[in-house]
Amino acid sequence: MSATIIDGKRIAAEVRAEAREKCLALLNETGVQARIVFVLVGESAASQVYVRNKGIAAEEAGFSHETLRFPATISEEELIDVVRSVNADNKTHGLLVQLPLPKHIREARIIEAIDPAKDIDGLHPVNAGHLATATGHYFAPCTPSGVVEMLYREKIEVQGKHVVIVGRSNLVGKPLAMLLVQKTPKTNAIVTLAHTGAGIRLKEFTLHADILVAAMGAPRAITADMVKPGAVVIDVGMNRIADTSTKSGTKLVGDVDYELVSEVASAITPVPGGVGPMTIAMLLMNTVEAARRSL
Repeated sequence: MSATIIDGKRIAAEVRAEAREKCLALLNETGVQARIVFVLVGESAASQVYVRNKGIAAEEAGFSHETLRFPATISEEELIDVVRSVNADNKTHGLLVQLPLPKHIREARIIEAIDPAKDIDGLHPVNAGHLATATGHYFAPCTPSGVVEMLYREKIEVQGKHVVIVGRSNLVGKPLAMLLVQKTPKTNAIVTLAHTGAGIRLKEFTLHADILVAAMGAPRAITADMVKPGAVVIDVGMNRIADTSTKSGTKLVGDVDYELVSEVASAITPVPGGVGPMTIAMLLMNTVEAARRSL
C-alpha cells in the first residue's frame, strides 16, 4: 500500500483565495478593510520568518497589516500596554503576538490581555472556554481548525471515526480534540487524546486510530508499527534535525516516520507542505470573521 499524499499547499491556496474574496466583499459592501497587527518581540530568526510569511499572505489576500517590532528587553508591562493600545484601535480586527516570548515575559498574561474579539490565534481563555462548550462566538486556534478543514476538503470521513491525537498542547492537541467531538457536518468523531504519559503503552492507543494526528513535537516518533493499516495520518510536527546531505546541514521533518508510515497509511500529510500552510490560511479566515463581527 502506498498512501495518498494530502497536499496542504493546494488546500491552503483554496482557503486563502476564499479569504481574499470575503475580504474584498466586505470592503466593497461596507468600506471596512480587514486589518491584522502582528507583534514581534526579539530577534528570533524563526519568529521573523513566521511573521513575514503571515504578512505576505495577508497582503496577497487584500488585508491591511502592520508588524510592531520590539527588542527582547521590553518589559512585560510595556508589552501589555502595546496590546491594550491595539485593542483600542477600532480599525484593527486581528491581533497576533508571535510566540514564544522572552523568558522574563509570562505568555499567559500577554494572551489574557488580548481582546478576545481580536484574538485570531484563538488562545485567549474566553475563546478556549467557548470552544470547549461549543457555545457563543469564538475563534479556534488556526492549526487545529486547519486540520479539520483539510480533512473536510479531502472528503475524509470524520463522523463516527476514531481519531487518536498524540499531544496535549493548548495550541494543537486540546483544541483539536474539542473541535473534533463537536456535532457538526465536518466533525462528530470519537476522540482519544493520548500523550507521552502513556509511555510504552502509546502504541496500544495509536493502533486503534482510523485517523491518527501526531502533534507531540518529537521527530519521527510515530513509526509504521504504531499505525493501523489504512489509517489516515496527519502530521502536525515540525522539527529541524541535523542532515549533512543538505546545504544548511539541517532538515525539516515531522513527528511521523514519513517514508515507512506512507507504506501503511491510506493517506498522509507531508512535512513540509502539509498542515503548515493551513495554519496561515485559517488565520486569514479568522481575521475576516473578526472584521465582520466588528460591524
